[in-house]
Amino acid sequence: MKLIHRNFDKNNSGSVKLVPEESEDMWHAYNLVAEGDHLRASTVRKVNMESATGSTSAQKVNTTLTIQVESVDFDSQACVLRVKGRNVQENPYVKMGAYHTIDLELNRAFTLGKHEWDSVAQDRLDLACDPSQRADLAAIVMQEGLAHICLVTSSMTLVRARIENTIPRKKRGSCTQHDKAMNKFYEQVVQGLVRHINFNVVKAVLVASPGFVKEQFCHYMFQMATTSEDKETRALLEHRPKFVMVHSSSGHKQALREALSDPAVASRLADTKAAGEVKALDAFYNMLQNEPARAFYGYLL
Repeated sequence: MKLIHRNFDKNNSGSVKLVPEESEDMWHAYNLVAEGDHLRASTVRKVNMESATGSTSAQKVNTTLTIQVESVDFDSQACVLRVKGRNVQENPYVKMGAYHTIDLELNRAFTLGKHEWDSVAQDRLDLACDPSQRADLAAIVMQEGLAHICLVTSSMTLVRARIENTIPRKKRGSCTQHDKAMNKFYEQVVQGLVRHINFNVVKAVLVASPGFVKEQFCHYMFQMATTSEDKETRALLEHRPKFVMVHSSSGHKQALREALSDPAVASRLADTKAAGEVKALDAFYNMLQNEPARAFYGYLL
């Protein structure tokens, strides 16, 4: 979901202008729009037009309406949100108080106003507009002295951090300066990883590099997590099974494509992406079998 503008006052009253960009955004919109809200969007209205001779004919006109929402219906097959309500702003084609249904579709902007954006609505808005809350795949593409920390969604790859350091070359008989610089580089990558990756959402982390950089980095990271007093850094040990090492030709962002195209990686990620849904379904079936009074499915009448 693309956020065009957000205007709230101190009482959390106000409006947001949004553009749904993918199918999941329509589901978020369905959960955001509520009865009593004001919705403004472009729409089509059939009106009777009078010609110069006095005859009338029905024509469809494009106009922008603001309605007070009375009902919301989500067509998941067509990926359309149908919002019905009464017109609350002057319009040359629609009388005040007249009913109209606005169809919200992908890539069409709309403005939603609420008397109060409560914590639930604001959390939903943040979830819809922050891709990092939906990206269940993270990636570190690296080489000596260069790393990109990325979040991968179904529609885009977001670079959350770029770490670049100068690494001295190894000298004959001494690697001290090189190793010291690499350890500092690895530490910065770990800090970036902890800062930018939400492990409650991310189900897999690709670590891609040429040579043995990925193995050396993972070894350093888990050693650092073992000895660190920082709670978030130590938590990396719990997420160790999520890390997948794979070869790439460089540490540039473009190398991520070749890492993702690896058949072994693709099958591993397919399993990982489905793990959360499978776990939730298993928990539901288990509850249905052992505690049927707590598990329900169907329509609420």
